[in-house]
Amino acid sequence: MEDFIFGKQRKPEKDFGIYRRIIVARAKDKDILRVCQDGGVVTALLMFALKNKIIDSAILSGVSGDKPFYPVPRLVTTPKEVLECAGTRYSYSPNLLALQEAVDLKKGSLAFVGTPCQIQAIRKMQMLPLKKYVKALNFSVGLMCTESFTYDGLIEKHIQGTLGIDLHDIEKINIKAKVLVTTKSGEEKIIPIKEAKQYARKSCALCTDFSAELADISAGGVGLTGWTLTILRTQKGEEIFESAERENLFETRPVEQEKGALETLIKLSRRKSTRS
Repeated sequence: MEDFIFGKQRKPEKDFGIYRRIIVARAKDKDILRVCQDGGVVTALLMFALKNKIIDSAILSGVSGDKPFYPVPRLVTTPKEVLECAGTRYSYSPNLLALQEAVDLKKGSLAFVGTPCQIQAIRKMQMLPLKKYVKALNFSVGLMCTESFTYDGLIEKHIQGTLGIDLHDIEKINIKAKVLVTTKSGEEKIIPIKEAKQYARKSCALCTDFSAELADISAGGVGLTGWTLTILRTQKGEEIFESAERENLFETRPVEQEKGALETLIKLSRRKSTRS
């Protein structure tokens, strides 16, 4: 697949895959920063792409109207809808299912955002090829992922049951070496990662890709607060990001200024790549 996407295979020392540029970035838009997970890079990039007609739609993870923090696939067509989907849900969202909706609506230029396993599936569909489903795909964004957790386990059993938090009161869930649950009143509850891992989806144990190595762009918090580690992997990914960068949508810093984040990326990539 690396040959198909990049025209070459990685060198042994490339712990987190092939890339053209790696930076630390965050959005400048305050509306994005209020609702984003870390630096808001993915949200800002998709809003930019829609506004500038680079794409006419995007497949993201949204939130169910019935269950708080329950992720659902969503096909969005406006910057406002992208903003509604900002933030991370740590339960699995089957985003690939929204491809059918994109086909039915005859979308012409599509962005896909998903986990490493979903990016792999998209790339396999392109290689076969399943043209009906991927011919409109313009670019993909992969979200760095160690594993996802079952909704009934982590959210309902532990956060609601053990911690006694009303799920409607959750403002944000984040993982920074531990699970951080922030309520709308500003209270923060901590779940040790070892406790959370009992709710990990069993199929995630088979995955060896942490940083979405086959995406056009990979993004993740990896220990950063308020910033996104952003890996531009393909020429297309780099061009789209740099177009948004020229519009002054991001603050950026060289990754060398965040050595801890880079070390975490390498550590988690190595750890996941050795799963058997």
